[in-house]
Amino acid sequence: MTNTFAVDRRDLHRTHWSSTAAVALAADAVRMTVDAFALTSNNITYAAFGDAMNYWTFFPTPDSSMGCIPVWGFGTFTESHCVGVAIGERFYGYFPMATDVVLHPVRVQSGGFVDGAEHRRDLHSVYNQYARCSADPGYEVLREAEQALLRPLFITSFLIDDLLADNGFFGAQTVLLSSASSKTAYGTAFCLSRRRGGDSAVKVVGLTSSANIDFTKSLGCYDEVINYESVESLDAQNPTTYVDFSGNTALRSRVHAHWGDALRYSCSVGGTHWDALGNGNGNGKGLAGPRPVLFFAPSHVKKRIESWGAEGLQQQIASAWSNFLLSVCDVNQPWLQVVRGHGLEAVQATYAGLLSGTVPAKEGHFMTLKG
Repeated sequence: MTNTFAVDRRDLHRTHWSSTAAVALAADAVRMTVDAFALTSNNITYAAFGDAMNYWTFFPTPDSSMGCIPVWGFGTFTESHCVGVAIGERFYGYFPMATDVVLHPVRVQSGGFVDGAEHRRDLHSVYNQYARCSADPGYEVLREAEQALLRPLFITSFLIDDLLADNGFFGAQTVLLSSASSKTAYGTAFCLSRRRGGDSAVKVVGLTSSANIDFTKSLGCYDEVINYESVESLDAQNPTTYVDFSGNTALRSRVHAHWGDALRYSCSVGGTHWDALGNGNGNGKGLAGPRPVLFFAPSHVKKRIESWGAEGLQQQIASAWSNFLLSVCDVNQPWLQVVRGHGLEAVQATYAGLLSGTVPAKEGHFMTLKG
């Protein structure tokens, strides 16, 4: 039997575990056990933008009203009808929140494979690639949790920083980040902070809740951290770029109204405030200043591969990732506290905590469905 965590696509609070009989494998298919995966606010963003950005399409459920949220993690082959992958091999990639998954490997190489399932062929290839752990130079068995929790998010952080720098920060002197305590936001702030003292340095300001002020300040990658209520205290004449990880449209309206034409660029990234996506102006019409632009990491990946080459991009990300991990895993003041959860109930409880915003910013939950 396969157990899958199913979420109502119209009401993210409604969830249940769905049990289905294991399907027989086709000639080119493999079955993988989902060993462990990260569960963070990023996955709430996947659910919040599930229809708009096709996240529900990756792992369809029998009931079209329900969806399966994708997660980043590790899986092991338990059954294979595919040449080039062996039972017992471990891979890192995009998985369903389920006990196992059937994939259709194509382009199998020493480094991994691509899932060639028909329903995934039109989805972006970044999410369809599975890395063979034994051949992944960035893989460390003792750092699996950090890899699953942070590496996909940090790649997005790296690309946002690169987009902004590549465009001269759109003429801004300050970059303002909402949900500053979230992992993708502080990864972006870390990348921006590496420019301090250089020609491309900008001031990095974090917006967060009052409860997360102390944690966010302790990271050291923000030049200033304030709570959401204090947005209007910032200099409205200072040319500013806004990077929105919250998706809170009421907050976005306040930011646009405060800066007006001094807001040089408005970048929409996530939906950590998923329940506020519909409050205020969601489509950007009528906002003061520039219209918000949705950031889609795979599009910028394509641009950088064209200019740097795939290997060049990987080297740039790997270098930044190594430095990021030094701060994240600092012995004296780590940025991340890994919390391990086991079993169906633990997954459901963690999801509920993320949805309600009660999970401490410092925590990173690494889950397994094994009891």
